[in-house]
Formats: sequence, structure tokens, C-alpha cells
Amino acid sequence: MNRMASGSLGLAQRWLRGPRPRRRPRLRLVCFPHAGGSARFFYPWLRELPTNVELLAVQYPGRDDRIDEPVLDRMDLLCEPLAKAVAEVADVPLVLFGHSMGASVAFEVARRLDSPSSGPVRHLFVSARPAPFSADPALGPPRDDDTLVRELARLGGTDPTLFDDPEIRAALLPAIRGDYRLIEGYRYRAGPPLSCAMTAVLGSHDPKVPHRLAEGWQAATTGTFTLRVMPGGHFYLSERRSALIAYLLTTLGLHGTRRDGPASTP
Repeated sequence: MNRMASGSLGLAQRWLRGPRPRRRPRLRLVCFPHAGGSARFFYPWLRELPTNVELLAVQYPGRDDRIDEPVLDRMDLLCEPLAKAVAEVADVPLVLFGHSMGASVAFEVARRLDSPSSGPVRHLFVSARPAPFSADPALGPPRDDDTLVRELARLGGTDPTLFDDPEIRAALLPAIRGDYRLIEGYRYRAGPPLSCAMTAVLGSHDPKVPHRLAEGWQAATTGTFTLRVMPGGHFYLSERRSALIAYLLTTLGLHGTRRDGPASTP
């Protein structure tokens, strides 16, 4: 059963899934899934994280245990309650990691949490996503179901055979389509840059994220910025999970701390 971190309240219980709470975490790693993804995507990370890091994964409406809730297809409607939920667990330092659509969501949540003096976000990792003010804002063409499934297969990250089952296909596609509407309708609103450290990570052969557009994230913060390229495509993090997490821990000064060892996926 998924559990929230001890002491968390209200919105955090609705939005965040903590499959293995830590009694005294040094920091909390809050992960934001890609379009169509759920909190469960990040559960395998538990095998790689040290005992003083608590994993919290965002559960968007319209999937898994929130399948009966309507999908939120506007960034402001999604991020306003989500930022409040993340603020509830900011009693220890927070690190945010967002992949693809989740990178834009994590960025907007960080903006809502940041303050000129000392924002609660220690580090923001944005993965496989162009900077919001450098990406082409044009909306994509309408997608029928078959076209959308082919696009998902091309990017990886979703087993295409899942869509062979009509019931599973009918359950998954509404959330995916809603997420695509959200990200295609998202427009960056000018504002002050973040103050936290930021790292942009991308796959070396990602067809959706040219190197120059990932570099644009540097303008989003006054803190330190790093661009990291890893071998692979848009879902490089699935094939390079151990290397990615080792890099995150090294960046955060946690490399070499004790881990739980192998564990079954919750």
C-alpha cells in the first residue's frame, strides 16, 4: 500500500505517493512523471536511493488510484494545488525531478515555491524537455488514437502492446490525450528566475529535445546551472536509471551513502 511521509497532511496525501517513508530524511526527492505517466513509474528508483532520501512521486488525476478524477489539461489548474501539496512536505529540503511534461510541471511548481530569500527547493532537475521560453509554442496537429499510439511507441517509455487490449487502451488514452493538451497549451509567463540550482538532463538521441533548446534552461535560474547529456533517446532514464540516479546523488553530495539494497517494487 502506498503511504505518505509521516506528518504530511491534506493535499500532500492526495497528490504525492511515498512508497517507503523515511523516519528522518535528509531530503525529499519529488518526482513528476511524463505525459500519461503515473507515480508508479518512479518506484524502481527506491532500489538506488540511500536511506536518508525519501522518494515522493506525483500522482496526477485520471490514472491509477485517481482514475475516477478528471484529467487536468491546463497547467495553472494542475500546478496551483500541486504546489500547495509539495509545500506541505517542505519541512526538509526538497529536490524536484521532472521528466518530459513533468519537467515543465516541476518548473512551474518550483516557481510557486521559490522566494527571493530562501525557497524550499534545493535543486531542480528538468529532464528531456526544452526550456519553456525557447520551445516552439505552436500546437501540434490533432491526433487520432492510432497516431497517438504510434507516437508513444516511437518515443518509448510505454509498452505499445498495452494498447492491443481495447479495455486498457480505453483506460489509458484519455489521460495521455489530456496531458498532451496540457503541454501543447502551456505558455510560459514571464517572471523572476528561480534562485535554486538547476540541472537539465537529456538523452543524446532524443528526437524531441535539441541540445540548444535544453541549454535554454540556464536563463530560468540565478543559481548554478548544468547541462548533462546521457546516452539514449527520450526515455534514456529507463535504460540508464542507475547511472542517472548516481549522477543525481553525486550532484547533491550524497554519493556513497548507505542504501537499503534490492527491494521489491511496491
